[in-house]
Amino acid sequence: MTAQEIAKSVGARVVGDGAVEVKWARSVASADEHSLAFVEDPKWLPEAIESRAAVLVAGEFAAGSAGGKTLLIAAQPKLVFARAAALLHPAEKSDGDIHVTAVVDPSAKIGCDTAVGPHTVVGAGAVIGERSVVGANCVIGAGVRIGEDCLIKPHVTIYPGAELGDRVIVHSGAVLGSDGFGYVRDRTTGKYEKFPQIGRLLIGSDVEIGANATVDRGALDETVIADGVKLDNMVHVGHNVHIGRDVVIAAQTGISGSVEIARDVIIGGQVGLADHVRIEEGAILGAQCGVPSNKVIRGKGILFWGTPARPIREYLKELAVLARLARK
Repeated sequence: MTAQEIAKSVGARVVGDGAVEVKWARSVASADEHSLAFVEDPKWLPEAIESRAAVLVAGEFAAGSAGGKTLLIAAQPKLVFARAAALLHPAEKSDGDIHVTAVVDPSAKIGCDTAVGPHTVVGAGAVIGERSVVGANCVIGAGVRIGEDCLIKPHVTIYPGAELGDRVIVHSGAVLGSDGFGYVRDRTTGKYEKFPQIGRLLIGSDVEIGANATVDRGALDETVIADGVKLDNMVHVGHNVHIGRDVVIAAQTGISGSVEIARDVIIGGQVGLADHVRIEEGAILGAQCGVPSNKVIRGKGILFWGTPARPIREYLKELAVLARLARK
């Protein structure tokens, strides 16, 4: 694509030769003469200008410093670069083919231009929307509903009754809708008996679920993941959890049953949330935070740290006190 074509698609302004063509998106360090790269911080602009990249996406700070290089000027360079990269590296598209080895129940409904990969099983009454792709060796349980333009990578298992919205991406090894970890102990015998895990899993649109992530169905009600949620690899979501819109959760985080996470929350890696915790809108949990049962984390835009999680200012004060005591 030419720089001008990209600029028109992503809403950027061209400085320099708009006819310059690029083939792929790269970092400044790895860019070649066919690359689109980006620079978000003015201090890195000289290095970016000297790079081999054919076109740079940059902020207004770069407009007068092109040095002969073609620039795409945007208020949010990294965001515009991501959109441009999506144009240069389009997502996997469906060829509409149902592989001869796929096992599709006669009562299942497969949308137009939807692909089903080798050795995938689609259960009774399942519905897969138009232009979706289901990779090899997947199991789509009975009554599952998958929306349009979804991408289900190989080796994904979706248990019966789960529902996914449109434009959902699920990476390899993920398990959606499995039984939650719920048991009742018989006080007479000391043995544990399984509590019913017969609820549902509802996943909204524009959700991405990482590799080997696991999301449990509700016990008696529903586990809900709202629109725009992004789960990293190896995240675990327990039964009856409700996750609000546009929440981002990093790898190896574990979320116990009946947790509520309001919209726009950011959760770092290896965070542990005990049961019945509530995280209110816009809070930020740093890596390896721990939140005990029944606690409420409240504070839009506030970074919480440590176990038990508290605002990072409090956490740092405590560390300073401990350091002084240690010196004494």
